[in-house]
Amino acid sequence: MAETVDVIVVGLGVGGEEVAGRLAEAGLTVVGIEGRLVGGECPYWGCVPSKMMIRAGNALAEARRVPGLAGTSEVRADWAPVARRIREEATDSWDDKVAVDRLVGKGVTFVRGWASVTGPDEVTVGDRVFHATRGIVIGTGTEPAIPPIDGLAGTPLWTNREAIEAATLPESLIVLGGGAIGVELAQVFARFGVTVTVVEAVDRLLALEEPESSDLARDALTRDGVTVHVGAKASSVRHDDAGFTVTLGDGSTVTAAKLLVATGRKVDLARLGVDRLGLDPTARAVTVDDRMRAADRVWAVGDVTGHGAFTHMAMYQAGIAVRDILGQDGPPADYRATPRVTFTDPEIGAVGLTVAQARESGLRVRVGTGQVPSSSRGWIHKLGNEGFIKLVEDADRGVLVGATSAGPVGGEVLSALAVAVHAQVPVDALRHMIYAYPTFHRGIEDALRDLR
Repeated sequence: MAETVDVIVVGLGVGGEEVAGRLAEAGLTVVGIEGRLVGGECPYWGCVPSKMMIRAGNALAEARRVPGLAGTSEVRADWAPVARRIREEATDSWDDKVAVDRLVGKGVTFVRGWASVTGPDEVTVGDRVFHATRGIVIGTGTEPAIPPIDGLAGTPLWTNREAIEAATLPESLIVLGGGAIGVELAQVFARFGVTVTVVEAVDRLLALEEPESSDLARDALTRDGVTVHVGAKASSVRHDDAGFTVTLGDGSTVTAAKLLVATGRKVDLARLGVDRLGLDPTARAVTVDDRMRAADRVWAVGDVTGHGAFTHMAMYQAGIAVRDILGQDGPPADYRATPRVTFTDPEIGAVGLTVAQARESGLRVRVGTGQVPSSSRGWIHKLGNEGFIKLVEDADRGVLVGATSAGPVGGEVLSALAVAVHAQVPVDALRHMIYAYPTFHRGIEDALRDLR
């Protein structure tokens, strides 16, 4: 006999957990299903533990800058307290009891296991069958994608999950992939004494960002001792007792004790059985409308929708889905001002369109750039002040459609630019604002003056 509930939430990452909890608090009967850990990638293998690692690496870097600013310093890196903090403060040794109790406390019926859609409005987990009277919410997220490189399958490679869980660090590491995850972890491990090599198939790191961001990231990694290969596709991988050997397209090889694969993420819709909901099981994402509807009485939120693998995106979409399910008013999804931050040192934050994307969309573009080292706060900051602010203006409307803020606190400065893009604040209004002196965000003025 099927158990009847109002809503079934499949996948309890940050988006699914938010949807399930809020619907239950609103009085609906909700069952939430998760095969891994409640909370998903972010608190256990993503945002939270990785930023703890980054914070520790940045502390080492700042200590090493003391001789150029304030005297002398001697730094000895130790991974043990970092691993301990991740284990004890972030993940509870990868135990989600606290998250489960929080969810159940809101009135959600929690089921541990892998769900399978077995019919319209019906989901089966093990020997339990659930029928939803209002609908199903898909929040199954993504998982690391392992490329089909000859010899890679079956090796003891690392994904971000094994890298985050590492209690000790290897002497050397190859990172396949120069996106945000790859460059963040490469810099952290290098700062803790690991010999790191990054291999990126396309011609620059952070290929989806502005070219200046790519250059900045490469320079930062190089300063930390990372060897960077761009335009270098891995053709084969060999593993033996000595470690990993990666052969590149030009026939050269790189070797290391460990191999971290950070080449992207993928969904697995076929395993869920979404074809029974009228969805394409081979799709790279679940297509949703501006209310998060994927089909009749089916919603999807988070990474699985393909709108960016960001915790803030999952939470944003969760709020929209909750309102729609409850019949509440509220604005539809608007992705024009999606913010994103790569937490390297310096941080690289961006919002909206890049110059290339804006031009491809047919806009008449004006671009302005200001350099952080020559700004008032950058000059005061001195060591570690690399960065820039770049603005992308729709010249016909006189509003910003994109921006990049890179620097010591690039992700924080980004907030002002995100508001400008989201609210379509006229560039003339931005020019006549009062910017506190001396701050990093005052560099926005320099970029505004450079618009042309």
